[in-house]
Amino acid sequence: MTSQSTTPAQPYRYVKFGLIFTGETEEIYLPKLFKTLMDLGSCYFEVIRRIPQLDPRTDRKQKLTVTGVQDKKIPSKDEKEITWPAKQYLNQSNTYAIVVDDLEHSRKSQAQAVFDRYRNALDILPPDQKYRASVHFLVNMLEAYYFADAQAINAVLGTALEDYRGDVETIRHPKGDLKQLDRDRGFDEKKDGGKILQKLDVEKVLSNPDTCASLRTLFAWCLKCLGEPSTNEYQFLNGKLSEITRSQLENS
Repeated sequence: MTSQSTTPAQPYRYVKFGLIFTGETEEIYLPKLFKTLMDLGSCYFEVIRRIPQLDPRTDRKQKLTVTGVQDKKIPSKDEKEITWPAKQYLNQSNTYAIVVDDLEHSRKSQAQAVFDRYRNALDILPPDQKYRASVHFLVNMLEAYYFADAQAINAVLGTALEDYRGDVETIRHPKGDLKQLDRDRGFDEKKDGGKILQKLDVEKVLSNPDTCASLRTLFAWCLKCLGEPSTNEYQFLNGKLSEITRSQLENS
């Protein structure tokens, strides 16, 4: 009789992602953006803190350690708003923290500096925690991604839009564009936005490998944390990734 080796089943692991965010709509509805990941049954997304949107640091001063080595100077505001809530959350097992900020068109030229400020606040976490935390941008803001799945907008607002043909991350004023669709009815970013997010097909949003680099990088980081194998779902294998935030994929 030939013996057969069996691979032991991997233990079940349930992961929680804590969101630290800057937008108003995100306070209530941001976890819905990740509903396709939560449908896997192995993770949950929850809001842990809303923070003010941060600009690049203008204080260039650095303090010296006793050995004369320059050390990062993190403003106390950043520690209070980002480092401490993330640390408290990451003290729990099987948890990850994500800082999510809108990157409006007017701030794109500052994107690297803004990223560095958020990232610096996470890099002072203990070594076993800082790589379980990341920073990502919604470009130009959350509402931009609605236009990649026009059916979701139409179902809520009663419009007859077609999917945006270009990269929705280049739409300068997506929230304003939504408000212009029906000036009489208007667009309520919380009430209507929440309903659109509930219907939004993120896999469709990320189906074009040449678009949505920032959102794809966010989802790629989450799936890597979950230990999911790399596939071409969401165009992970061939799709564009953010030049600014993709470096975090190497350390998660």
